[in-house]
Amino acid sequence: MIPLVDLKAAHAEVAEDVALGFKRILENTAFIGGAEVTAFEREYAEFSGVAHCVGVANGTDALELALRAAGVEPGDEVILPANTFIATAEAVARINARVVLVDCDPLTYLIDVDAALAAVGPKTRAIVPVHLYGQLAPVERLRAGLSSAARTDVVIVEDAAQCQGATRFGAGAGAEGIAATSFYPGKNLGAYGDAGAVVAADEALAVSVRTISSHGGLTKYVHDVVGFNSRLDALQAVVLRAKLTRLAGWNAARRAAAARYDELLDGLDVTRPVTLDGNEHVWHLYVIREASPDGSSTRRDEVLARLNAAGVGAGIHYPYPIHLTPAFAGLGYAKGSFPHAEQAAVEILTLPLFPQITPDQQEIVVEALRAARR
Repeated sequence: MIPLVDLKAAHAEVAEDVALGFKRILENTAFIGGAEVTAFEREYAEFSGVAHCVGVANGTDALELALRAAGVEPGDEVILPANTFIATAEAVARINARVVLVDCDPLTYLIDVDAALAAVGPKTRAIVPVHLYGQLAPVERLRAGLSSAARTDVVIVEDAAQCQGATRFGAGAGAEGIAATSFYPGKNLGAYGDAGAVVAADEALAVSVRTISSHGGLTKYVHDVVGFNSRLDALQAVVLRAKLTRLAGWNAARRAAAARYDELLDGLDVTRPVTLDGNEHVWHLYVIREASPDGSSTRRDEVLARLNAAGVGAGIHYPYPIHLTPAFAGLGYAKGSFPHAEQAAVEILTLPLFPQITPDQQEIVVEALRAARR
């Protein structure tokens, strides 16, 4: 079996460091916050090229906290792409703000900037570009469009859950604003459970995130605002610190593996990933497209089933756009509202990719794909 993501291989590389770190935590019994969390926040901020980092409990909380810190309130409208993991929309809904969806670019699957700017209305408070599959959305175009429209009241909150280490024109997510990320185990930088962080260029935003995430106060029993509990625990910080020292090398290995897939797939009638000019991709996922003659997912699903039966752990990211999930049917968008996102949802297919994948494994994957498409 060639897994979609090989977490065992990643653990083997950090097992000794993690064991030593866990030993420190257990001896000191500092499970919430403490030196390990503080050190990780500092190290991740430095790695990301962002001034401030606040560790939190998970990526969904990170998004909600970033939105709240940026000033999103109940009744505000927040624009986001239809093709994303449901957590992006959940974070908005948890504030009782309104989700406003737009389509994606048909080649990169990143947010359609023109559609997002066109959707800005009187109640718009934020736009959430999703940095999908390992590359950054063109946030600078969103900023320029908002600036030319004199909409300084609209903030950009980046969903950076899939792009740890990625850059656009040399800058990482949140370098000029605020971004939320997830350290779910399968991410490029993954914890051994749920974890997340908010990175911000502005200290006031970071302080606001830390305040809200710690029951609304920075001093014990002093609660300045209504907050909730979303803190990064020290055990997860140990894991993340051990992996962070290897992340640049792991991302380089992912880039090499993606280039190898490009070569192996040359001549095969599938749509390969496209990297936006100016992006340094970190290849969280390698996503191809398998077109169906009738416009349904039948062809893709048949190929996926054959791959899985052959021992190739391929998958789908994501099979349903936000507006076609039951949870958000109430938004009122009909099928056909976002054709690029909807077509991608029935055609996308994710191939196994992780830093430790070997050339032999990739050849097996592509040969299995070739056989599954016959």
